[in-house]
Amino acid sequence: MARINLLPWREAERTKRKREFGFMILSGVIVTIAAIFSMHMHMESLISAQNRRNTYLQQEIDVVKRQIREIRDLGKTKAGLLARMDIIQQLQSSRPQIVHLFDELVATLPDGVHLTSVKQNGALVSVAGRAQSNARVSAYMRNIERSEWLGNPRLDVIENKEATGTGMSHFKLTASQLASGGEATQ
Repeated sequence: MARINLLPWREAERTKRKREFGFMILSGVIVTIAAIFSMHMHMESLISAQNRRNTYLQQEIDVVKRQIREIRDLGKTKAGLLARMDIIQQLQSSRPQIVHLFDELVATLPDGVHLTSVKQNGALVSVAGRAQSNARVSAYMRNIERSEWLGNPRLDVIENKEATGTGMSHFKLTASQLASGGEATQ
């Protein structure tokens, strides 16, 4: 006789397939979660490494900025020192000129003219004084014009004897201080 299987094999097969399908889904979910977690950890390590590099670069940038500040400060200090050295050098080179200036002021002074004040602003020398007459002031200006150390005299003010009440004319004039050789000093 033919054997007929009356056992519910289809239902057992269906249950087996459902179990295999559930296992496959569970395995897929676990693998997906593991892959996502692995990617997350990898990204975190990349971000952490980049943050460390950024921190290192920022520290180096701060060091360089500090060095730049120090260089600027040194540059300012250097410029100040060079300016001082230049001033000292100018003073050293102009020392003999002051002596020559006063020598020339005395040498160009004619009889009957007395100086009351001498002021210098750069190469411009302002002289104030008293003279017995206007002709003596003119002689003084001619002497200045012929001088090796003074030149370009310009009469600013002259007050007559009668206006001053002292019997002498008061005058103010300016002249340029010249270097040896007749060139105006700076």
